[in-house]
Amino acid sequence: MSSELEMNQWLEGARALRERLLSDHARPQYHFACPEDDGNPGDPNAAFYAEGRYHLMFLYHCCSDSFRYGHISSPDLLHWERHPDPLLPDELDGGIFSGGAFVDEDGTAYASYWALSPENSGRESGIRIAFSKDRENNYERWEKFDTDAVTATEFGVCTIKDDKGNPLHLAAADPSNIWKKDGFYYMQAGNLPLLNAYGRNPDSEKRYRGDSTDLFRSVDMKNWEYVHRFYERREDNLWTDESEDDMCPSFLPLPKSEKGGEKSDKYLQLFIAHNKGCQYYIGIYDEKNDRFIPEKHGRMSWVDNHYFAPEALMAPDGRQIMWAWIKENREKEAQRFGWSGVYGVPRSLWLNEEGELGIAPIEELKRLRCKEAEHIEGFRSSCCEIVLEADVREAERAGVSFYMSDDGEEYSRFYYDVAAGELVYEAYHPGSELERSVERAPFRLKTGETLKLDIFIDHSVVEVFANNRQAIGRRVYPVDKHCDYMSIYQSGKIKVISEKVWEIAPVNPY
Repeated sequence: MSSELEMNQWLEGARALRERLLSDHARPQYHFACPEDDGNPGDPNAAFYAEGRYHLMFLYHCCSDSFRYGHISSPDLLHWERHPDPLLPDELDGGIFSGGAFVDEDGTAYASYWALSPENSGRESGIRIAFSKDRENNYERWEKFDTDAVTATEFGVCTIKDDKGNPLHLAAADPSNIWKKDGFYYMQAGNLPLLNAYGRNPDSEKRYRGDSTDLFRSVDMKNWEYVHRFYERREDNLWTDESEDDMCPSFLPLPKSEKGGEKSDKYLQLFIAHNKGCQYYIGIYDEKNDRFIPEKHGRMSWVDNHYFAPEALMAPDGRQIMWAWIKENREKEAQRFGWSGVYGVPRSLWLNEEGELGIAPIEELKRLRCKEAEHIEGFRSSCCEIVLEADVREAERAGVSFYMSDDGEEYSRFYYDVAAGELVYEAYHPGSELERSVERAPFRLKTGETLKLDIFIDHSVVEVFANNRQAIGRRVYPVDKHCDYMSIYQSGKIKVISEKVWEIAPVNPY
C-alpha cells in the first residue's frame, strides 16, 4: 500500500506534467495529441466502431518498456476518453507495432498487429492477433492468441515454398484491417521489410519491387494461410516507383456521399510509402478471385512524407473516416516537452460524382465553433477555423496568410496557385525548428467554380481543405508567440464571396 509521502510525490509529478503540457505553445487543443510520453512513431491504429463508441489505438514508445498501443474512445469523434493500454510487450512481443481492427457479428473486437521480436529471443517480427469480448467495459480488456497469424522467418518476411518447391518470400509486417467474406477472415500484410530484403537491387525479381501487399485468410482467426498477392503494381510506373512500399494498409468500401449512406462499387486502399508518405488507390474488389484492381491513384503527401500512417473505419452512418499522423515533430520532443505525436482532424472520404476521392473534415467539427467573426483581416488566434469562398478567375494566387508577425518577418499561408494548378502551403519562420516549409498538392478549379477553403489552425498543426477534393496537413512552429495575425492573401484580383472565422473550443484535457 502506498504511503502518504509516495502519494504526494505522485500528485506533485502529475501536477507538474499537467502544467508543463498546458504551457506548451506547440501542443494542439482540438487535434488529437498523444496524452504523454513519446508518440514517435505516432501511427493511429486499430480503429473500429462498436457499442455506440468510436475506438482508436495510438502507437507510442513507452519510456518504461517499448512500443505499445494506447486506447481512446469517443461517442462523437470529438471528446475522447483514455482507457488502459490494451496491448503491451511480453515474452513473445518485444514491441507492438502498426495494425488494423475488425468487429465480428458477436461483438468481439479483433486487433491485428506487427509483433516486434524480443531482444535475443530467437523469434522474428511477424503478425499476431489480439481480441476483446469486453463489450460492457468499452473493450478495455484484451487477450492475445498464443500463436502467430503469420510467422516470420526473418524480420517482417515469411518464406514458404511455391508450387514448384522454390522459396517464395511474403510480406509479414503492418497488417491491415480484417474483413469477412463467405466464412473467411481476410487480412493484408505490408511489404517494406520484403522490399528491403529482396527488391532493392538492380537484379531483383520484379515481384519484390515497389509497393504490394500479400493476402492471408483464416476460418478461426488463429490459423492463417497465404492466398496470393492482393494487388499488382502497374508496370508502366504512372503512379508509384520501385522505391515505394505499401505499409499501414487500410482497405474499406467508399460511400457515394460525404454523409455516408449507400456504398459505391469502389474500394479505397489507403497506405504509406515510407519515403513519400500517405497515398491511396481507388479500384474494384474482385470478390470472386479475392483481388483488388486499382483504377486510380492519389497522394496525400507530395513534397516529403510528413502526412503519414493512415487509419480508417466505417462509421454506423456509412461514412469512411480516416486519421493520419502529421510528422515534423520537434527534435527530441518527448524528452524536452513530455509528449510527442499529433493526428490530423478526422477526414470523411467518399467517391464523388467525377469518380475521384472526395475529402472533407468531418461534420462534427462544426460543433466546436465559437466566437464567430465576419472578417479574416485582423483576426488574431492560434486555435481557429477559417472559411473563405472567392471568385479567383482574375487572380494568380488566392488564399489566407496566418501566423504573421506584425513586421511581416514571419508568416504561413495556404493558397491556390492558378497557373500551376496547385494547392500550396508555404511558411517562413526564421529561427524556428521548421524555418521554411513548402507543400504543393495538385488541384485545379473547374470552369466557373469558386475557390472554397476550409482552414484549421491549432497551435503547431495547420490543415486546409479545398473544394472537398484536396487537402494538406502540416506542422508549424512560429518563433514569436504573438505571431497570430491573419489576412486574405492574393496576387491579382479576387472577389470575396464570403469569409468567416471561428475560434475552436479545446477538447484535449491539456
